[in-house]
Formats: sequence, C-alpha cells, structure tokens
Amino acid sequence: MVTLRAMGEKAVLAEVADLSAVVRLHAALAADPLGGVDDLVPAARTVLIAFDPLRTSAAAVAAWVRAAATGDPDAAPPGPLVEIATRYDGADLDDTAEMLGIRVDDLVARHRAAEWTVAFTGFAPGFAYLLSADWPFDVPRLDRPRLRVPAGAVGLAGAFSGAYPRDTPGGWRLIGSTDAVLFDPEAVDPVLLPPRTRVRFVPRRERAHVVGPREPDRTTPTSGRPDAAAFSSAGDSSPHVARSSTAGAAPGPALRILAPGPLVTVQDLGRPGRAALGVARSGALDRGALRIANRLVGNAESAAALEITLGGFSVRAEHDCWVAVTGALADVRVDGRGVPAYEPVRLARGAELTIDPARAGLRLILAVRGGVVAEPVLGSRSTDVLARLGPPPLRSGDLVRAGTATGEVPAVDGVPWSVPPAVLEVGLRPGPRADWFTPSSVDALTDASWTVSTDIDRIGIRLDGPVLERTRHDELPSEGMRPGALQVPPHGRPVILLADGPVTGGYPVIGVIPDAALDALAQVRPGDRVRFRRA
Repeated sequence: MVTLRAMGEKAVLAEVADLSAVVRLHAALAADPLGGVDDLVPAARTVLIAFDPLRTSAAAVAAWVRAAATGDPDAAPPGPLVEIATRYDGADLDDTAEMLGIRVDDLVARHRAAEWTVAFTGFAPGFAYLLSADWPFDVPRLDRPRLRVPAGAVGLAGAFSGAYPRDTPGGWRLIGSTDAVLFDPEAVDPVLLPPRTRVRFVPRRERAHVVGPREPDRTTPTSGRPDAAAFSSAGDSSPHVARSSTAGAAPGPALRILAPGPLVTVQDLGRPGRAALGVARSGALDRGALRIANRLVGNAESAAALEITLGGFSVRAEHDCWVAVTGALADVRVDGRGVPAYEPVRLARGAELTIDPARAGLRLILAVRGGVVAEPVLGSRSTDVLARLGPPPLRSGDLVRAGTATGEVPAVDGVPWSVPPAVLEVGLRPGPRADWFTPSSVDALTDASWTVSTDIDRIGIRLDGPVLERTRHDELPSEGMRPGALQVPPHGRPVILLADGPVTGGYPVIGVIPDAALDALAQVRPGDRVRFRRA
C-alpha cells in the first residue's frame, strides 16, 4: 500500500510500510521511468518524486506510482554489485562488539558476510545508507557526535552501515576505513554507491571493484560508474574544487576582488535533478535577479555571476568590461561616482566598482559580460556552501575571469528598484506532515506575522514567532526535502529550506512555499517580517 502526499507543486511524497518497500518501489519506478519526472529520492519510508508540471501532472505521477506499488515486487532487476576494500581499524570497533555481546572477529565476519543494498543517500553527497537482511543488529549512535569523521570511515548506526565520502561531523560508530573514492564531483559518474546498488565489504585490495556491468539510474543520469577505473584508492578522497581565479581561465574581461564583504560566491541556475545522489539544487537564491543581470550584459540567462551577500564589496577592472548589478537595494559607484543598478555599466581598465552595504534586501548579483568562468562541477559553476561543491567563496585578491561574449549589450531605459514591502507575503501550500501538528498551529502559520531570525544563510531561514505544537512527538524517519519546505525542528520554530539545504531531513514539513516565491525570500534579512497566505 502506498500513501501519496503533495510536497509543493512540483513533488509528491510516496509513503510505504518500511525500508524494504522503499527499495522495491524505487526499483520499480526507476525501471519504468515517466516522462517529466526529474528526480527520485528514496529515504527511510518514502520516495520523493520531483516532476516538471509543464511536462506531466501530479495526477499522472500519482497513477504511475500506484501502478508501480502494486506491480510484481520481483520484476525489477537487482542493482550492480560493488565490493568495497575495507580495513577493520575503526575507533569504535572494540566498544561496538562489546555492546553487541560478540567478539570483534565475529562482528567483522558478519559485516563482511552480509550483502548490503543502498536504500537511499543523504546527509552529504554520495553518503549511502546501506541495509542488509543478513545484518541482525541495531547499533545506537554515539551519545556525542564527533566534530570530524575522516573521509573513508566505515560505520554503523541503527540497522544501517555506511562510509563517509568526505570529512564531516558524524555520530555513527566507526568500525573500519576504506580508500575507495565514494564521491568524485569531477567524474562522469560522481557517486560510487547510488540507490539500489548492492555492496560487499571485502579485505583491502588496490582499489574498490565493480562486479559486472553498471546500469545507470535513468532518472539520475549521473549516477553509477562504468568500472573501477573511474576512481582511485590513492590519495585524499575529498573532492577537489578549483578556485575561480584559475579554473577554466580564458582571455577576456576580468575583475580583481578588493573587498569581498561578508560572502561572495559564484552562482548560476544550479544543478537540479541530482537529489538522489545527495546533491542539492544550489544556484543563485534570487534567480530572477541573476537572469536580469545576465540579460543586461548580453549573456545567456543561465551564465554564472557573483552573488554578493549584503554588500560592502569592491572590485577593480583588469580589462575593459561591461557589468550589471541587480538584487538588493544598495548604492553602486564607479571610482566614487554613483551609477545605476539594473543597467549595463562599462568599466574601463583600472576602474573600481563599489557596492555599499544594502539598505534593503540581502543579496546582490554582479554579472560580467561573457559570464564568470569557473570549473563546472556536476554541470554547474555554483558554490554549494553545505556540500562544499563548486568554487570556494571568493577572497580579497582573487581574479574573476569572464568568458567570450556572444550576445549584444542591450540598450535599456533602466529598471526601477522595487522597495521591499514592510511585510513580505508569500504563498504556502500544506506540507506532507501538516497532520503532525495541532489545528491551532496549522492556523498560526497564516495568522501570525513571522520575524526573520539571525539564523539565516544559503541553507535556510529560521523564523521567530509562535511555537508550533505537535500532536505527534515520535521521531520522523528521514525523507526527501525540497527548497521551500517549511521544516519544524523540536524547538517549534519553522525553518525554510533554501537552495543549499539538505536533500533529506528528519523534521516534519508543515508547509511548502511555491517555487516562484523563493526569489523574494532570498532578499529577506534578520528582523524582516514574513506572512504566509494559503496558496
């Protein structure tokens, strides 16, 4: 049996009985893809189906999911088998064996003998949650998570096993380590262990080994790797990202960063369609501002530009170039002289452009004719601050290169800056877990005026206001998330997930903000007020 719940206007959450049913449903959906479906994100008890409303409908997706759920559970072929060369040298190996009441040798033997399946990915790009019918143990997480778990660490948590693709905090009990490269954003197939892959842990060899042919998941065309030569067991397994000052260098206009302000990143329209691999959409938070800035200097709307948080920013032109500034309300000056925003501005070599601290709004876009040059990662030049993908944030002294211009700089009369309203109103659809909350809390979402807290970044926005009380207090198993999801952690204050937010999460989603409203939310700043209206 499958229960379908809307996750906004572009996704459906399919809930089934347990994790084994998730694996079967995901396999059936992946084996019979539906046109217009962009992503399948399996989790603990759900599969999130993201779709394009211009190419299919929620009704068509629902019918497809129900048909897959009632089909032959053995019809989908098993996934490929990957062997992970492992050393059992983890810091928690002895304590874990003692906790389970078995010898260390028995724990190692059982872990190796089990055939594991990737049930879902999440937490970090390429982090696979492995499940096995051969594994009888339920291993509690550490009481105090480690601040740093090294890349390649093999661990246990609950009924799962897994290996860390990169250095991150973590609360799993570590029993071993591997040199296998679990996530390589520069590879054609960046994730070694996508959903449905079968896994065995074997004694350490020179490299991990893929047994048999690899069939990529048709809903996530970058998943899977053709053979073991796609990755190496040598060296640091954390992905390399080149700074934009050198990556993809090409002749043309360039800017030298003099003062970056609080945060400057390279952003384009992001990398959608890879949530099943644990990779968020990322990209410019105010996509409208990016598109307009690019059009003003004759670029394609999807070209990379600089996203500047709050202002306090300055650059020097290394060559003659055209630029445009859009987004938040701030004074823009060239060599001390005021110039208009939302218009193309020509910078002569040596000229300095300054953006003062924003008077309203939070994020500005600086587009340069030809587009910002940076090394693409998974099809995008965007910086993902949570997953650490793409070029790192820019620093003083960095050189920003631009590509070759293709379009003409348009003649424009200028676009007036729109002053943000005193209270930003955005639409809100019911979330898939609205029934976890009291009726008064659901009403409070649209009755209250919410204040943007100081806890705000590219990952999400925490709102201050009335505490949203639950009717259910049990733990929600991890499930797929989307930008615009309104999660409610145990403290009762809602958090709006943004483009760099996690692709899975364990807090109930009480509401979902329509995708078109996210650009406006990119401009809210601490102290601003937000009201929701039913969409």
